Amino acid sequence: MTERIVVIGAGPVGIRFAEELLPLVSEGQATVTVLGAETADPYNRVLLAELAVGEATADELILATSSSLPGIDLRLGARAVRIDRAARVVELADGSTVGYDRLVLATGARSIVPNLDGLDTLGPDGTGLDTSLTAGVCVLRDLSDAEQVRAVVERGGRVVVLGAGVLGIELAMLLADAGAVPSVAHFGPMPMPRQLDRGSASILSTALASAGVTLVPHTRAEGVIGVEGDDGIRRFRALVSSDGKRIEGDLLVLSCGVRARTELAEAAGLRVSNGVLVDSSLRSWSDPRIHAIGDCAHIADPAEYLHERQVPGGPHGLVGPGWRQASWLAAAIAAELGGADDVDGFADEHPGVVVLKGELVDIASAGDVSADPFAPVPAGEIAPGIAVWADPEHGTYVKMATRDGILTGFVAVGMPRAAAELSVLYLRGGELPADRSLLLRLDDPDVDGVTPAGRDATLCICNAVTVGQIEDAIDDGCGTVAAVGECTRAGTGCGGCRARITELLHARAEAVA
Repeated sequence: MTERIVVIGAGPVGIRFAEELLPLVSEGQATVTVLGAETADPYNRVLLAELAVGEATADELILATSSSLPGIDLRLGARAVRIDRAARVVELADGSTVGYDRLVLATGARSIVPNLDGLDTLGPDGTGLDTSLTAGVCVLRDLSDAEQVRAVVERGGRVVVLGAGVLGIELAMLLADAGAVPSVAHFGPMPMPRQLDRGSASILSTALASAGVTLVPHTRAEGVIGVEGDDGIRRFRALVSSDGKRIEGDLLVLSCGVRARTELAEAAGLRVSNGVLVDSSLRSWSDPRIHAIGDCAHIADPAEYLHERQVPGGPHGLVGPGWRQASWLAAAIAAELGGADDVDGFADEHPGVVVLKGELVDIASAGDVSADPFAPVPAGEIAPGIAVWADPEHGTYVKMATRDGILTGFVAVGMPRAAAELSVLYLRGGELPADRSLLLRLDDPDVDGVTPAGRDATLCICNAVTVGQIEDAIDDGCGTVAAVGECTRAGTGCGGCRARITELLHARAEAVA
């Protein structure tokens, strides 16, 4: 009997899941319907900032079209409004329904919009999923947001970014490089507090200032000031803080974090916490016919937390883990339909490494880097091993944390090759060399080679693509980053590995010459 699989969400994770199901569709074992609320072809919203500043084209963001998903029913402009679990149907905004045997939620996350005095909500946006805001205020979450940013960038306008997390800082760097005038307002004393320690944050702050990015720390945003134009439309003019600071601009981009889209699941009676609660088979705690993957999925063991009000953990917030969940679930479904009795649960073997994209400065971070190497250690506790290298004058910094020699966390600023090697060691649970200075020498311009860890090293973390796979693709005729991406998927996620792919392309070209 053919399995009817319905996917709600046509973002990067939902589309990857559909792609992985193509063999089942071609063999007639399953029908797949993908429901996307937006009318545009599915695109990679992770690269919206690049689109907004002109470093990427709309075509480069497209993930799939109907023709690239043969046999799959890709429905665009099809917003799901209700899940009827008893009848096993999904109701759409136009009143139609889609039946399912298995439902997969890939609804992603929505941007958090803070409660600011003077920030108006103007009703549903074009997708019906989110709310339109005061003119000149956006969250950079869809194509229309990118168009707003692009219009300001093209005239060299002033952009205020509220929030100094990875996405906020990344956007500010891109804006400065594109000729806009960015300011970043944030509540704490330093940018990217979840990924950086004080030393690395100081290096980053200096680099941002040199590039023309104004950081405004200790800003508790309270409201926005709008001015009504001749057309009667009220537009953003300034962000106001609780201590009276006024940060003027032509556009305000809210980069205040995201929250899983769980409304459909909650209305259907599914258990949710920081996302839709699923077990190690990515199956809902509440309904075995419903799965969740990506930014809307909160993986936790129901045997341990079923009766707890607060469930620890939550979505990763990175595209790589979502893609790995999509691939695993597709394989698990194929195994189940093939008659397999037992499938090992999902286990992500690639802990998160955050890579900051941008031409101004290279940053990579993973694990806990908050430990102070000179802080006293309480009796009975064993402090992690900490090694630090800092050269503020030249904008370089590395901090490594270890337990029994095993790398448990690191941050590297301005040292891309050391960052690449540390990323590999962290992903493998590897041991640092006894002489830590060997890692520092990797960024010596006189040292040859860009891949000290060898061909088996993971270069694209999002898609788990190795150096060897990329080198083979280049040898097979892939001469550009885009061509390598089409062949291997490397560089098609967050884009943080594109510079390293370019280095490999140049290295191969020089070797042939």
